[in-house]
Amino acid sequence: MAKYIIRRFFEMILTLFIIATATFFLLEAVPGDPLTERAEKLPVEARDALYARYGLDKPVMERYVTQMANMLQGDFGESFVYAGQTVSGLLHDRLPVSARLGIQQMLLGVVVGLLLGILAALKRGTIADYFVVGLSVLLISIPHLVFGLMLQKVFAGTLQLFPTIGWPTGSDLWLGGWEYTVLPTLTGCFSYIATYARLLKSSMLDVVNQDYVLTAESKGLSRATVVRKHILRNSFIPVMTQLPMSVAMCITGSFFIESIFSIPGIGQYYVTAVNNQDLSIVLGLTVLLSLLYIVVLFITDVLYAVVDPRISMPGNSSR
Repeated sequence: MAKYIIRRFFEMILTLFIIATATFFLLEAVPGDPLTERAEKLPVEARDALYARYGLDKPVMERYVTQMANMLQGDFGESFVYAGQTVSGLLHDRLPVSARLGIQQMLLGVVVGLLLGILAALKRGTIADYFVVGLSVLLISIPHLVFGLMLQKVFAGTLQLFPTIGWPTGSDLWLGGWEYTVLPTLTGCFSYIATYARLLKSSMLDVVNQDYVLTAESKGLSRATVVRKHILRNSFIPVMTQLPMSVAMCITGSFFIESIFSIPGIGQYYVTAVNNQDLSIVLGLTVLLSLLYIVVLFITDVLYAVVDPRISMPGNSSR
């Protein structure tokens, strides 16, 4: 186990290095630079001073080495577009907004999806099963953008039950301003409902005909006991694999949903930074969000062994 953790740690470092390097050179390959619009109206001396301030007057390889050295010290640099804006400040201000939205979407979507998946598996071949399957296909097929606009038109426009745009701030950031969060939460939870309903249904149907389930039924155990202790428990292995990735996705924000509802989250700013070629911000956010995904993948591997003791970690000699 210890050898496996050490090996994965070095793999994580290597992966982050590759991601950072690829992101840097891909951004450098884009024509133009983030200072072009600001510098074109300045005198030559002022323009040269502006480029020197951000280090854009140096060769690409020299800037690459400098950027990587600064990143190792936790310094991702200052925004090229918004003076004084840093990655750490951006995460402090905007990540909580995306995190609350994502957590609400995930909790609602996963809970409803799992309940529908259980219903479809237990009522296989019935109207309830067909309804869940049809609903899942519908929800997974329609983009978030369409759902968001539809909900805005009906519930914010026609019925005027909720505000069209906005997000709670200040003391209401985490636990207040619920009227602003209803429509964005519904917009984002539909994909979770479809994913987890289909995932759990398929997993339960695979487990139902296993020998240990048939043995439990032959012993006279009640249907509820067999479902709870044998079918559900073993069906949750795929769910436990998918869940950490859902957590990572919900924290990093939704580009489309945040744009539709004018939510000041990390997703909306990331898109803006890419469009503005804000090199330091894009690079910093890419590396940090990649780190989050890599850590989540490692946790997923460990959860495999926790959920199913039959799975042994690489390097574990116990049998």
